[in-house]
Amino acid sequence: MKRIYLCQDAQSIKRIYGTEERVFTKAELLENPKRFHETEYIFSTWGMPVFTEEEIRATLPKLKAVFYAAGSVQSFARAFFNCGVKVFSAWAANAVPVAEYTVAQIILANKGFFKTMGYREEAAALQVFQNYTGNFGAKVGILGAGMIGKQVIERLKGYALEILVFDPFLPEETATALGVKKVSLETVFAECQVVSNHLANNEQTKGMLGGRLFEKMLPYATFINTGRGAQVVEADLIRILGERPDLTAILDVTDPEPPEKDSPLYTLPNCILTPHIAGSSGNEVRRMGEYMVAEYENLIAGKACKYEVTAEMLKTMA
Repeated sequence: MKRIYLCQDAQSIKRIYGTEERVFTKAELLENPKRFHETEYIFSTWGMPVFTEEEIRATLPKLKAVFYAAGSVQSFARAFFNCGVKVFSAWAANAVPVAEYTVAQIILANKGFFKTMGYREEAAALQVFQNYTGNFGAKVGILGAGMIGKQVIERLKGYALEILVFDPFLPEETATALGVKKVSLETVFAECQVVSNHLANNEQTKGMLGGRLFEKMLPYATFINTGRGAQVVEADLIRILGERPDLTAILDVTDPEPPEKDSPLYTLPNCILTPHIAGSSGNEVRRMGEYMVAEYENLIAGKACKYEVTAEMLKTMA
């Protein structure tokens, strides 16, 4: 078999690729490794098993590429890189709905939607609404200008916003081309009415967003997290949300996920939790499968590919 579907969840493969072909699990590969010695291409998605380098060399000696119809490949890619296998990810396809979700939250936040939606009396709602400047000329902070961050920036261009970006890896010329201003992490939190997190998920970013930053937030500011929960010092955020009822947190990701059953995040009136819905869902997942099939076709035809992931890229990717 030159090409196989590999996933611990066959239904995910069928849903994303729209195929009825056989889906193999890691256990099946390891039980009969000779059967897969001619395999050159793997198609997978959420539920891609993790292999050691030894398992890859013993089971998939002719493997050329893995096509992963989902976002982050951090959990499994390195062993394949070390065996000379190319890895392709549909992170660009998955970035589309995350960017759409994020932009919707930013626009609503600047209009005071999350603070006024529960009011039954118009006068009380309007009094709260007066604390919000709206979107024209408002400062929005983007943490991380990777694939998702860039798509958010592009989609915000029609709203006459001033966009500040924290991203040490973003070249000045790219920031200029995007029409954004590079600033420090502290400046983003101190000056922006909305701060949206899209930082890469790695050891360096774990716990990066703590109390000293949340304490700097403007009155009636909003923090949005569609990145990773581990990047936030959750205890600090909970404390400050309790001390500052004017602030709003919109959390699509937490650590752990979902939060512990007794977490104050469930009961804080200024915290809005969504169950990791920003990424591809429903019919949106088919976009990821289409991206990976197109990459496969480009690769075997000797054409340029768009979404190959390298070991170096993992340093700055989610």
